[in-house]
Amino acid sequence: MKARYIILTIVILFVVYMVGYFFFMPSIYLDDSNNNVINYKGEYKNPKYFAFYHGKDVSSRVKINGHVNTNKLGVYKVEYSIKKGFFKKKVVRRIKVRDLTKPVITFSDGEGGKLQLCPNQKYDIKNYKVYDNYDKDLTNKVKVTKKNNVVTYAVVDSSGNYTIKKRYLIQNDKEKPIIKLNSSDIVFSFLNDEFKDPGYEVSDNCDIDLNKKVKIKGTVDTNKTGIYPLTYEVADSSGNVSTVTRKVNIVKKLNNGTIYLTFDDGPRMGTTNIILDILKEEGIKATFFVTNRGPDELIVREYQEGHSVGLHTATHDYSIVYSGIDSYFQDLYTVHDRVLNLTGYDSRIIRFPGGSSNTISKKYKIGIMSELVDEVLKRDFKYYDWSINSGDTAGLTDSQDIYKQVISKLSHDKINVILMHDIKTYTRDALRSIIKYGKENGYNFEAITDELEPLTQKVFN
Repeated sequence: MKARYIILTIVILFVVYMVGYFFFMPSIYLDDSNNNVINYKGEYKNPKYFAFYHGKDVSSRVKINGHVNTNKLGVYKVEYSIKKGFFKKKVVRRIKVRDLTKPVITFSDGEGGKLQLCPNQKYDIKNYKVYDNYDKDLTNKVKVTKKNNVVTYAVVDSSGNYTIKKRYLIQNDKEKPIIKLNSSDIVFSFLNDEFKDPGYEVSDNCDIDLNKKVKIKGTVDTNKTGIYPLTYEVADSSGNVSTVTRKVNIVKKLNNGTIYLTFDDGPRMGTTNIILDILKEEGIKATFFVTNRGPDELIVREYQEGHSVGLHTATHDYSIVYSGIDSYFQDLYTVHDRVLNLTGYDSRIIRFPGGSSNTISKKYKIGIMSELVDEVLKRDFKYYDWSINSGDTAGLTDSQDIYKQVISKLSHDKINVILMHDIKTYTRDALRSIIKYGKENGYNFEAITDELEPLTQKVFN
């Protein structure tokens, strides 16, 4: 009886425990949807888990034990446990640290894919390196195969990660040589002086030393003023041809001891016509940089009486003239066409409003003068600044003061290009005295033509 009683007690306790286990034991559920695989040296974040007791979420009371070292390959156990009363639930998650990263193949001359090679250029088939995040340098493990113009590189690391790259070798040359002219593409040389070509340098993506293969087309006659184009042509071994052109301007020197009278902003009746009378009486030729203002007859008279008719500006509105390259030339060609239609003369000498050194142009476009001084030369114009400012737009309003200002700056050892304005009455009234002083002191007078070297100032914009 006693033995039976003990056995019955044990059975009853077991049944009570099992009933408590199923009805009172907490539950833990692991979310293993990502297979619990972590990349080598990756960041380990504890996967999701959930715990419930009597239908309530008790996940926050779960204790986690275990460490995952992602710097070492292997399988790591992480234990999740929770205790409620006499009952304790424990589950184990296995975290696998694996190398999931493919080796990386790099080339010293760029990436894979198409590779442009010069004709007959030898391809270095060993110009690669391989790095693996786990195995490190796998360069010596690469298998290289070449079929026709396709080179295949394949490598597998110790974890079975496989990388393949193909290079398609295209051996042709479609790139033109580059001819870089020394100095500038527009140069000046003096009449009757020897012209020395500033030279050039040729570079090419495939060929070397192409300088000797350059052909120069065109000639320069240093005995005659004018613009002489020289064309430089070179072909590489694949037949790609490049050409560039340099314009050589053969000009006369501006003479020291010569007075070049120049007048801006006209014509204007009441001043320009009287200035022309004085010049005619004194037998002097001058230069008029004209605008679109004033009577046509005065421009015709300037030309017919042997003076140089240069171009200044149609509008003299800085906000228009210096707002851009196109705006400048639209303005310039307007006054150019006026002169051409009235006289039949294709004037190529110009003076910038405010001169090439003006800074007011900055207000409308930064750097516009630096662009224009090059662009006007490319379009076969020459621009002329001045060496002596008469002051007739700089505060001087008395003819005697203008006279003194001019003669004080004259020199037999320097170039004397005088800036005046034929719309000013006090300039008109000072002119004869200036001419008289020049004649009495041994100066010659000449007009500026496009045969003369440009007189330029420093550009500040």
